[in-house]
Amino acid sequence: MKPSNLLATVSLLLLTLTTTILHAADNVSHKQQVETLFRLTQMEKKIQDSVDSVVQLQLRQNPQLGQHEQAMREFFTKYMGWNSLQKDLTDMYLSTFSEKELEQINAFYITPVGQKVITSLPQLVEQRNQLASQRLQQNIGELQQIIAPPAAPAPTAPSAPSVTP
Repeated sequence: MKPSNLLATVSLLLLTLTTTILHAADNVSHKQQVETLFRLTQMEKKIQDSVDSVVQLQLRQNPQLGQHEQAMREFFTKYMGWNSLQKDLTDMYLSTFSEKELEQINAFYITPVGQKVITSLPQLVEQRNQLASQRLQQNIGELQQIIAPPAAPAPTAPSAPSVTP
């Protein structure tokens, strides 16, 4: 191989390797931003709270399941818990937000106001849901009227035969 061809091949190889390393470094820092967001928003705790809520809801709806509470908790944790969802959630955030966007989101959430949003939002969502539920309960009769089948017309009495003189 000629020295000039060898130099070109080595240069191309080094360029490819450098690009690959830089891309991998970008991916690592991008992923670190997602992990920071998860930490700031207490994502792992929220997911565990969600698992607990699902178990409690199931037990309220079906009290006879009480004897299986631990097995249910293990099942829901297995499929809905942090260890089950973390990789997929990370991928979702990586594909949704650029590294720069995540940096900006994290910059907000690290502030006292951002932390207030994190702690206040769940209660606000719960209050919103309760308000919506109350409004629906107060006005469910209107919906029932809208979707009720139309009333059948009342039968009319047969008319007497007309007599013509």
